[in-house]
Amino acid sequence: MTKDDCFYIGRVAKTHGIKGEVTIRLEVDDPSAYRDMKYFLLEINKVLTPFFVERIVCSGDKFFVTIQDIHTIEAASVLTGKEVYLPLEMLPKLSGKQFYYHEVKGFMIIDEEKGELGPIADVLEYPTQAILQVFKDGKEVLIPILDQVIRKVDRKAKRLYVKAPEGLIDMYLG
Repeated sequence: MTKDDCFYIGRVAKTHGIKGEVTIRLEVDDPSAYRDMKYFLLEINKVLTPFFVERIVCSGDKFFVTIQDIHTIEAASVLTGKEVYLPLEMLPKLSGKQFYYHEVKGFMIIDEEKGELGPIADVLEYPTQAILQVFKDGKEVLIPILDQVIRKVDRKAKRLYVKAPEGLIDMYLG
């Protein structure tokens, strides 16, 4: 399994207690969606390695985790600072206008005014916001991912309906 088959959920922040437990700080919208995870993956020597969960105690965005076969603080301390991943199939299902960025690559963008723009080439993540990248007639068009712009996600037809801000598409194509 590679990182492309997984998604990032957080980081092993520190050890917890003296019996080998660790604290995982989750960086997800809904930490409670992961309270029943049976295992997680850490990158060890550039290989994603599974670690099996014996017990999880949840406290907000922190999970205090007892890991199978890790019983000392020394063994647990090797894991601190490591990024935590789960396989993509463990992502909670989204509905309505919500979507995961990796999920919509290749979806056709349809604008209310301009019609079909083309398939989503990429989702560009900037500190201030994420942007959909599409190429129409060889020209790059960037559409912000905002609630007021995204109108509908049709997963079956692989279509994403938008209402681009007035003049935005013309700016790129004109």
